[in-house]
Formats: sequence, C-alpha cells, structure tokens
Amino acid sequence: MLTLDIFGFRALWSPFFFLALTGILIAYYLIVFKYYERFKDGVPATKKQVAYFTAFILVLYSIKGSPVDLMSHIMFYMHMIQMSVLYLIAPPLLIFGVPNWVWRAFLSLPFIEPVFRFLTNPLVALIMFNGIFSIYHIPLIFDFVKTDMWLHAGYTSMLFVFAILMWWPLINELEEYQTLSGIKKMGYIFADGVLITPACALIIFADAPMYATFSDPNAWAQALQLCVPTTTLSSLNLSGPETFSSMSLLEDQRLGGVIMKVIQELVYGFFLGYAFFQWFRSEEDQTEQDAINLARAPQTVK
Repeated sequence: MLTLDIFGFRALWSPFFFLALTGILIAYYLIVFKYYERFKDGVPATKKQVAYFTAFILVLYSIKGSPVDLMSHIMFYMHMIQMSVLYLIAPPLLIFGVPNWVWRAFLSLPFIEPVFRFLTNPLVALIMFNGIFSIYHIPLIFDFVKTDMWLHAGYTSMLFVFAILMWWPLINELEEYQTLSGIKKMGYIFADGVLITPACALIIFADAPMYATFSDPNAWAQALQLCVPTTTLSSLNLSGPETFSSMSLLEDQRLGGVIMKVIQELVYGFFLGYAFFQWFRSEEDQTEQDAINLARAPQTVK
C-alpha cells in the first residue's frame, strides 16, 4: 500500500494557500490592534475574538491546506470530514472572531446590507445552505464539479458563504440583526438537522458506489488534478482509491455519510445547548428586571 509522500510537498502542504492565510491573519491583527481607530466605534479586539479568528485560520488550513485536503480527493469519508469541518465548525469561529464594528463596517457597504438581510432571513438561509449542500451530493453534479478546478473552487466557496449565512441568525451578536429569539433558535437548529438528513441518508443507505470520482479510475485521477500537479500525477501509476486503503468503495461511502451525520449531530447538539442557556439566561434577567421594576413602582394606598 502506497503512502501520500509520493505526491510531493506541494500537494501535501499547499504552500501558496498557507501564505495566503498567513497574509489574512496578519491583516486581521493589524486591523483589530493598530488601525481600529479608522473604523466607526472601533476598539481593540478582545482576547476571545482573536483566539476564535486564529482558530478559524488554523482550522481552515488544516482542512484545506494539509494532507487532509489531498485525502479528501482520494477517500470519500475524508471528503465528508472536510465538508463537516468546513461548513459546520469553521463558520462559527469566523463569526465569533470578527469584532462587531468590523461586521458593521462591512455591512454598511453599498448594496451589501439589503442583500445580506435577505440572505440571512432564517427561512432563506436554511433552505439555501441545505439545498445547495444536497444538490452538490447528487452524483451527476458531484462528479461534474469534482473534475473541474474552477467550478469546484467556485461551488465550494459559494457553499462556504451560504454556511456563514446559515449560521448568522443563530450566533451573530449584532443587536440590529437579532431575528430569532431563544426558543426559535432551538427550532432553527432542529430544522437545520432535519434538512441535512436526506443527503446523508442517501449516501449511507445506497447499495452501490454513487460517485465516479471515487470509483472510476479515470474520473478519480482527473479529480486528483485539483490538488496534485499534473506533472507529478502523470509520473505515477495509480489504479484508484484501493491503492491507499483496504476499505471497499461502498464501505468508504457509507462511512462518509455516517461521519457527516455524527459530526452534524455533535455540532448542532452543542449549539442547541448554547441557544438554550442563552434563552434561559435572558429569561432570568427579564424576571429579575421585572422584580426590580415592581419594587420601584409606587404603592397604591387603599
């Protein structure tokens, strides 16, 4: 069984992607620590915000720049791990990591706010993200996208944007963008889990391999060109995923569907608890405020 080392350093560690993310992280530090005064209401970022954004960059590189990205083109279950982390874990880190005044500066740009408000409407955000995610995993579309570099980059980038829009109504901290109350947030998470289930079920319960880019040697080799230089790939004699794993194609596919569903349940379960405690805390605060107001109210003399 071969190892990934045969693909070379560039395919394994994506140095250009690393440099791009490093540049973004440096720009973030400069904005939130040095140039924040140039923004309306700008203040230095908190340690928690910096930790979240730094974690976002690290997660993004680990899932798109490390050998995980290469493995996601070789084994379907690794593809689903990548999808899970990219769309269910990375977006919340980004939203929490960007200070509110940066979000407001971005959303105040011409034409951005009305479009953003429409796309972050809870119903629209749910349908768009889960719809695009499900359509992507239709075999015909999946194989077509997976074998074209620009189409793959465009589709997955669009899906990442819609993942941010999907998470926004649930976890954003801007007062003017609070469209869901505590109990509605829990319903939102539940609906999100329901909508993503059909795509996972289709993959888990299929009785044959669905995707040519993981089962057909020619399509598989073509998909590998998305992350492996053509010159390197042409020098290798590879027959398919079985070169790197003893797992059958059907087992690999089913494992991918199960992994996606398990990670989704864990992440949504965490945020369900997060939404519940937010709601519980707000109810307690409201009860205390009502008690204070009642105590301060003038007593009527009978």
